[in-house]
Amino acid sequence: MYTLYYSPGTASMAVHLALLEIGAPYQLELVDFDRGAQRSPEYLRLNPLGKVPTLIIDGKPYSEVAALLLMLADRHPEAKIAPPPATPRRNQWYQWLAYSSFALGATYRNWFYPRDLGSDEHPAAVRGALRARIEAVWDHVDAHLRAAGPYLLGAELSSADLQLLMYMRWSRNMPKPALEWPALKAFAQRMRARASWQRLCELEGLTEWRS
Repeated sequence: MYTLYYSPGTASMAVHLALLEIGAPYQLELVDFDRGAQRSPEYLRLNPLGKVPTLIIDGKPYSEVAALLLMLADRHPEAKIAPPPATPRRNQWYQWLAYSSFALGATYRNWFYPRDLGSDEHPAAVRGALRARIEAVWDHVDAHLRAAGPYLLGAELSSADLQLLMYMRWSRNMPKPALEWPALKAFAQRMRARASWQRLCELEGLTEWRS
């Protein structure tokens, strides 16, 4: 039994989706950001950085989205959320997980939390630079999906697609959301039709960007 510490719509989404795709038993523990639960002594004992997700595996807490997706794929090869080890597609999977984490995850952090860069609100130039960086990623991924889709690894879904979907949702209120790229829009339609996505939205109480 896994325990996932989560907050709705946050970085825990990709791991929650992976658990639903795998079908393994798990329980959810809400980390209420509105009440500052991520900074409580109890939660900081599990995750000293005060972030989500935290996943309890065999009684021990682990964090970082890409790392958790790797762990779950290794523990559940039968679920086929990753290609077999020591294959070219496995290497591509590693590459997409890392690329999304650094190109999108880190940039979004700066977009949503300007205080990390020392101000309450981004200067226009900084905000423009962050927007351009995120939109450049959408250019790249859209071109890749058009050439080699329908999923990041081709014909077969992997947990890298779950991570990508999460980051796409985060763009929904940006000046140019990810759905404005045609191949990304088709990808999102395909992914949001999956039972795992619909179930996640029900469990996390998400209505925006559900379908």
